[in-house]
Amino acid sequence: MKPWFTINKIDDNTHILSEYRHWEETHCYLLEGDEMALLIDTGLGICNISLEVNKLTDKPVTAVATHIHWDHIGGHRYFPDFYAHEAETQWLNGGFPLSIEAIRGMVVDRCDIPENYNVDDYELFQGKPTRILHDGDIIDLGGRALMVLHTPGHSPGHMCFFEKSTGYLFAGDLVYKDTLLANYPSTDPQAYLGSLEKIVGLPVKRLFPAHHTLDIQPEIIIRMRDSFRQLDSEGKLHHGSGKFDYGDWAICL
Repeated sequence: MKPWFTINKIDDNTHILSEYRHWEETHCYLLEGDEMALLIDTGLGICNISLEVNKLTDKPVTAVATHIHWDHIGGHRYFPDFYAHEAETQWLNGGFPLSIEAIRGMVVDRCDIPENYNVDDYELFQGKPTRILHDGDIIDLGGRALMVLHTPGHSPGHMCFFEKSTGYLFAGDLVYKDTLLANYPSTDPQAYLGSLEKIVGLPVKRLFPAHHTLDIQPEIIIRMRDSFRQLDSEGKLHHGSGKFDYGDWAICL
């Protein structure tokens, strides 16, 4: 049986932990500084991500989710020190808008489930963040720092993380190849456009999405922003207007 996590190295202090055996193909990112390590997203929670993280770093690890959706906080239970955006703390305290039955259905949907895995044991992570994040905050790892960018649209408290020294942008669900989702009640298509406008001017050298292919270049941000602008000018940037396909990505509104 092939391993659940696929590990890739970005540089000596940055690794990608991917879950390709589920259709969502999630990516989590481990960044190591001089004093601590940061795990951006903790994945689906089907297998224990901390076992892999502990092989990669001996630093204390803090977890932070780009947003509080089940496929980004599944491994949070292994990291008692975790950060969250102020707009989504209620989702960590019983306010998540989907039932556990619906979430369990998504856990096993189009998934090469590990042997002896029991989805009935799956629970949505709940807890109290050790730090509440706001737009413009800096996360200092010792020798490297990330800026918090509040980028709502896919979710109210969605965040991207930008490391100025390397030009790395960890984009979560704001930017990836495949179908972007802005059609659920908790999404906001207009805010999505505002978030793309916010990041389009950053000096991004490498773009790291939370899902699907890692073969993605920063120029896609401009193309996405321009397409969102066009939809807005045509009066289509709202819930219920449909799905729009742009070749290597699409948007469902």
